[in-house]
Amino acid sequence: MPGWNATHIPDQSGRTAVVTGANSGIGHVTARELARRGASVVLACRSAARGRAAVVRLRAEVPGAEVEFIPLDLADLTSVREFATAFGERHPSLDLLVNNAGVMALPYGRTADGFETQFGVNHLGHFALTGLLLPRLRAAGAGARIVNVSSGFHVLGKVGFGVDGPAETGGFGGPGGEHGYRRWAAYGRSKTANLLFTHELGRRFAAARSTITAAAAHPGYAASNLHAGAATLEGPTLISRAAALGNAVVAQPTASGALPTLYAATAPGIGQDAFIGPRFGWRGAPVPSWRAAWTLDDTAGERLWAASEELTGVSYASLPR
Repeated sequence: MPGWNATHIPDQSGRTAVVTGANSGIGHVTARELARRGASVVLACRSAARGRAAVVRLRAEVPGAEVEFIPLDLADLTSVREFATAFGERHPSLDLLVNNAGVMALPYGRTADGFETQFGVNHLGHFALTGLLLPRLRAAGAGARIVNVSSGFHVLGKVGFGVDGPAETGGFGGPGGEHGYRRWAAYGRSKTANLLFTHELGRRFAAARSTITAAAAHPGYAASNLHAGAATLEGPTLISRAAALGNAVVAQPTASGALPTLYAATAPGIGQDAFIGPRFGWRGAPVPSWRAAWTLDDTAGERLWAASEELTGVSYASLPR
């Protein structure tokens, strides 16, 4: 594992992958390297213009790549359902689902379905997508994987329940509305939700003796559009200047930031609920990563799961509890 890089990705010929948010940053690198190793890759992106441009760019980077674009807006469950239907009409099976897309530290807002934006996009949209694509993942047979991209910033927010506020407005462990909203705490909760989802999904796959593996990854500190966008929202402040300096001096390149995701997606021997990150936490070759204890809480995972099914209307009824 030490020193692992994209040249170590096993042959992916004959495999079909979906990468959300594949038009830029870590998502684009992930899609590119999978295509380079022979996978047929579907770019799932919100913007049609950027998605189509990414297809053109990827084909130029990897001549002969099998790549296509299908629109997906994770902030709109209707779009999520339309993506799943479109994918199913074109592909009988799915070997790899990389839930990479996300938003970071946004001001308070709501998705088309009324969810707090960060929780809605980063967790609920991917929860629904995964459930809707589960039949295609099962059809792939042995070796299918789901990789949820989380963050070291999951330490900023637990997913709580009950008096903390309504789930539909991001109230898992925080205020249920705009009043008192803290965008970094909300981001942390959404990233904790990614890990709890992975934990519970892996537990249910194990109970069902499924051959599908659920894993998670985080990029460490990688220079990406996500960090740049969050810094821009700060305005000309000390935080934004520090973020810009960090991207220029400290952050690892986007290609390096994608390695934990690629490792979790392709390396042999990845177990249920594995969490892969850079060796030194913020940069380095991919290795098993530290995670907060609350992301391994079975009770929290079950409660998040039940709430997510209720909120999205997507049931995983075929998986045992």
